[in-house]
Amino acid sequence: MGDLTINLAAICTPADYNVKCSENGKRLIHYSTCEVYGKIVGCFLPNDSPLRQDPEYYVLMEDALPCIFGPIEKQRWSYACAKQLIGRLIYAEGAENTLQFTIVRPFHWIGPRMDFIPGIDGPSEGVPRVLTCFSNNLLRREPLKLVDGGQSQRTFIYIKDAIEAVLLMIENPNRANGHIFNVGNPENGVTVRQLADMMTDIYAKVSNDPPLETHGEGYDDSDRRIPDMTVINRQLGWSPKTSPWDLLDSTLTYQHQTYAEAVKKVTSQATAS
Repeated sequence: MGDLTINLAAICTPADYNVKCSENGKRLIHYSTCEVYGKIVGCFLPNDSPLRQDPEYYVLMEDALPCIFGPIEKQRWSYACAKQLIGRLIYAEGAENTLQFTIVRPFHWIGPRMDFIPGIDGPSEGVPRVLTCFSNNLLRREPLKLVDGGQSQRTFIYIKDAIEAVLLMIENPNRANGHIFNVGNPENGVTVRQLADMMTDIYAKVSNDPPLETHGEGYDDSDRRIPDMTVINRQLGWSPKTSPWDLLDSTLTYQHQTYAEAVKKVTSQATAS
């Protein structure tokens, strides 16, 4: 075992990494998710309340949010619940057995090679992330589908900015140990409709194809989430840099160069059959 374990995915037996790290005096950096925050305070306000426009009701602080999930029959919360339980287990291991840990809560990291394209280098079934859904539509020349007019909001961060933050955690154990860090970009907040419009415009430039339309129902979204950056700014002096236009341009350029011909081939084969 090295001096540092970085858990990039949820392992079914957490004892394989957190207890062993604790027993052997090793550091653990654990990747969680912003989904652990659950339903945001702002979503409980009346629809006509002016407070719904106040960003303060959607800002997520690592150590001050109640983490409220939806009812049991809403199965989308199973993932968030499992991630929260692992985070609590790691935190308890630190408190009781001096595990040196850092928990990362990613907020919608995007960039080249971050996502698969359904039916090309990933499964055709299931619903991938919203950016991949839209990318897949653009590559296949299909209209981008929205739910409720695409009014849900997201903040996106470029993968290079996010990796810079993680490297600072690795290089500064004394400032990172025992902390939970939001890693996102609160300045890159857009509605899903705005995201669709931006991607449509950028992809038209990248591919030289005419822009597509956005309409209808499709991708199911959840609450608006804005990461609070106070802790990571204070502990590591880090803040993200890349604008949404620049990160989408880089991502869509890569996806067009990597997937356009493969998608065209698959589409033509399906049409011929």
